[in-house]
Amino acid sequence: MIRIFISNIGFPLVLLVSSSMKQILLIEDDPFLIDIYTTKLKEEGFSIEVATGGEEGLRKLREKKFDLLVLDIVLPKIDGWEILEKIKNPLNRYGGGLKIIILSNLGQKEEVEKGLRLGAEKYLIKAHYTPTEVVEEIKQVLK
Repeated sequence: MIRIFISNIGFPLVLLVSSSMKQILLIEDDPFLIDIYTTKLKEEGFSIEVATGGEEGLRKLREKKFDLLVLDIVLPKIDGWEILEKIKNPLNRYGGGLKIIILSNLGQKEEVEKGLRLGAEKYLIKAHYTPTEVVEEIKQVLK
C-alpha cells in the first residue's frame, strides 16, 4: 500500500506502508516477558498485539486475523490447552492458516507432544531459549 502526503513545504511525501507486515498475537500473563517479546518483535518489523489471559486472547482471535499465535500454557481462567482445543475445533471461527508457537515453562515430554499434537508448529521451553532465539524461531515459522 502506498500513501501520499503533502509535506509542509509543498512537496509530496510518499510513505510506503507494508501490507505484508506479519501480525502476531502473544498470549502471555508475565508483564516482564510481554515487554521483552513485544520490544524484540517490533524491532524485527512485526506487528504485535498482546492478550494477558485466555479469554482476551480468544476474543482477539475472533476479531482479527493473525499470522502467528505465540501461546503460553499456564494462563489465568482459560489455559493454553483449552485455547488450542478451541482454535482447532472446526465449529469455531478463529481464522484458517493460523500458525502457533507454544512458549511455556512446561517442558515434560508429554506436554511437548500434546502441544504438537494439538497443532503447534513448535513448542519452545522458555528456560531453553533467549528472546533473540525465540524471535529467530518465529521468523522460521513465518517463512
